[in-house]
Amino acid sequence: MMPALVLCIVIVALVGRFCYRNIAANRLYSCDWNDLFKKLEAVPKLAVAQVGDEYLNPPQNQIGTEPMDIWFGLGGMEGIRRMHRNAHILIALAAYAERWNFTESVIVRERMRRDALQLRRAIFQITMRRLLHIGQLRIPFHLQESVAAYHLMTKRLLMLYQNSHAGLHPRLAQVLSDGNSLRVASHAV
Repeated sequence: MMPALVLCIVIVALVGRFCYRNIAANRLYSCDWNDLFKKLEAVPKLAVAQVGDEYLNPPQNQIGTEPMDIWFGLGGMEGIRRMHRNAHILIALAAYAERWNFTESVIVRERMRRDALQLRRAIFQITMRRLLHIGQLRIPFHLQESVAAYHLMTKRLLMLYQNSHAGLHPRLAQVLSDGNSLRVASHAV
């Protein structure tokens, strides 16, 4: 009796989470460009770019940025949560580009979804390992994976806008390249 009850609870929770995510995604997809732009949160671009480039293009000496430097550069767990929240908005911005470049936008959006999945998995691993105090040695690897996935998402989105909409690209590039002035720039849109 008990295993069946637990199984039902797990199934209901998974279905509920799936429905919630679909509703939240549809709500984001119905927003216009300025609304999406205003929802972006500040993420320290310099730290993201340094770690992301180092992860995606390994240097000769592969012992790069120290994990604590990455952690503090991102702003700790709050910075990681911002990357996670922004990931959904970045995907919605790629979906918005379907209006003028359907083919490329669909492909880029799907790639970004896969990057977001990698980001979500890495954040889950970081959260659980910190919470349960197990596998502490693996946290830096998950931290680098999360930053690299977010960095790749921003690069994909910028290239999509550069190729598709020259008018919106400069504003998007400014905000994504200068995370510290994001709040100021988003209010000016």
